[in-house]
Amino acid sequence: MTRQIIVGGVPIGGGAPVAIQSMLNTRTTDVAASLEQIRKLHTAGCQIVRLAVQNMEAARGFAEIAKESPLPLVADIHFDYKLAIAAAEGGASKIRINPGNIGGEDRVKAVVDVCKARSIPIRIGVNGGSLDKKLLEKYGHPTAEALVESAFEHIALLEKYDFYDTCVSMKSSTVPTMVEACRLFRSKCDYPLHIGVTETGPVKQGLIKSAMGIGALLLDGIGDTIRVSLTDDPVEEVYAAKDILKAAGLRKEGVNIISCPTCGRTRIDLIGLVNQVDQALKDCEKPITVAVMGCVVNGPGEAREADIGIAGGDGWGMIFEKGEQVDKLPYDELLSALLARIEKM
Repeated sequence: MTRQIIVGGVPIGGGAPVAIQSMLNTRTTDVAASLEQIRKLHTAGCQIVRLAVQNMEAARGFAEIAKESPLPLVADIHFDYKLAIAAAEGGASKIRINPGNIGGEDRVKAVVDVCKARSIPIRIGVNGGSLDKKLLEKYGHPTAEALVESAFEHIALLEKYDFYDTCVSMKSSTVPTMVEACRLFRSKCDYPLHIGVTETGPVKQGLIKSAMGIGALLLDGIGDTIRVSLTDDPVEEVYAAKDILKAAGLRKEGVNIISCPTCGRTRIDLIGLVNQVDQALKDCEKPITVAVMGCVVNGPGEAREADIGIAGGDGWGMIFEKGEQVDKLPYDELLSALLARIEKM
């Protein structure tokens, strides 16, 4: 079991449920737009959100946002240690830095001192795209070993000043590298891990890469908090993270939809029906399994095994609930009938 840190009331590690994070794509100086996006993320199920703090104007915006945010805020800091101090004093629940890129050790100590005084954890964020030159020269490119060595260098810098309220991330745009780095780190250290694949590309590729990388680690019991990085609305990152956790058996809340891939036996618009069911239930937190099946081969069996489900026929469908057929309706009436029964569950 890993150590545990607390981020604005959210436990990370130490056996706590895996927490979902995202990052705003608004300008931190735009307080109203940032708060609007945070509220949408909160509604979707995000638990922690990160904001870029690239200058003092952004640090002032961060402090204003922190006053009204329903979620704990993480300040994302690079290069200027004074921004980390300003964010900590402005209400940050966690500071994300690379201790090695904010200047001399006296500056690292200054950040550590303010975080200690305010009980603010620090996340060491190692990224394959910004590794130290000496590590690139040693390993040739951003290998898993290079990422782990960088993480331990930064950990040593914090521990030198008796700071242990730490979380670590080692991200790469290459799935096998990220997975190998996290496995190697976990075999050597018990600091909690924030996991995710970075710079994943278009949405479809990003979802696949994230599901493979994050999912592989979660099934190994590795990962205390996750972010699905997508070139898209951050809210979609949250929905994807929830789905990955459900698929890994780590999240009970929310609907699990079972549906068949369709074939020549299908006589209803199954693809359209499944998409409508998915959209209608994406914010439903009931821990139920819903089957939407296209024909009589596997449909009735799968529908009976689910909490509720549809098995399609020729322009019609049967609705099953708790293993029993409860209705037989024309296709056009199936969706509303299904949703009405789910509402009562």
